[in-house]
Amino acid sequence: MSNAFSVAAIQLKPAGSIDENLANAAALLSEAAAAGAQLAVLPENFAHYGQSDFLAIGRAESEDNGLVRQFLSQQASTNRLWLVGGTLPVAGPKPRPFARSFLFDPQGNCVDEYDKIHLFDVDVDAPTDSTQSSYRESDDFAAGTRVVVATTALCKLGMTVCYDLRFAELYRKLADAEAQLFTVPAAFTAATGKDHWQVLLSARAIENQVFVIGANLVDRAHPTRGLWGGSAIIDPWGTVLGCLDNDEAGLVVAEINLALIGELRAKMPMGQHRKL
Repeated sequence: MSNAFSVAAIQLKPAGSIDENLANAAALLSEAAAAGAQLAVLPENFAHYGQSDFLAIGRAESEDNGLVRQFLSQQASTNRLWLVGGTLPVAGPKPRPFARSFLFDPQGNCVDEYDKIHLFDVDVDAPTDSTQSSYRESDDFAAGTRVVVATTALCKLGMTVCYDLRFAELYRKLADAEAQLFTVPAAFTAATGKDHWQVLLSARAIENQVFVIGANLVDRAHPTRGLWGGSAIIDPWGTVLGCLDNDEAGLVVAEINLALIGELRAKMPMGQHRKL
């Protein structure tokens, strides 16, 4: 494994069709590769956001030749990237699909996958009467159960999704399994993201002394369901290496050096100090 390499967080604004969403993602992945990124992360539900029949989509994506799965494979291969493909619905044995995050290697092979464990069933304070305040993700998706640390040629990668970010025990398990980098594809709401998104990304980095990449959908001014954006790359000290703090699609690229993990843990051996 190389100690230093470049990574990219892709931020997308949902468009009116799957074709537009894929075209927008492809353009930014190409830009990330041209900027030297070797690993890129797409947001949660980047292709199908706004769709309603997730079960039908999940059935179509349950095979290797699913539209978005093929797209992700082709993008990884074309751009020679390790690619965390956000999430897409994938049908399984349960009545509802999983929100699944696929990891592709630079040859376009799917090398691992993670099903979102924590589902967003919450009520939030809405800024206006027209803004959505109640979310029941479990109406559309089944919860995963497997904690995933994937081995890549770059690092050991702990895979998570969006609402997972609030559950520190998951990230502790990933760190205990020697993850060096956490990926967090997300569709974090504007109502919660303004106050919590970057705070939580930084907390997960600091308390585990690892790197974190958060790739979020954005549409802060949407009249009913705003999306925060704020896609960021954060180092084990909590330093923000790059962030998109605006209401636009785009990408942030940063070089990370895994040697920093060892250096920080040698000076502050939190793992050895744990009592509980």
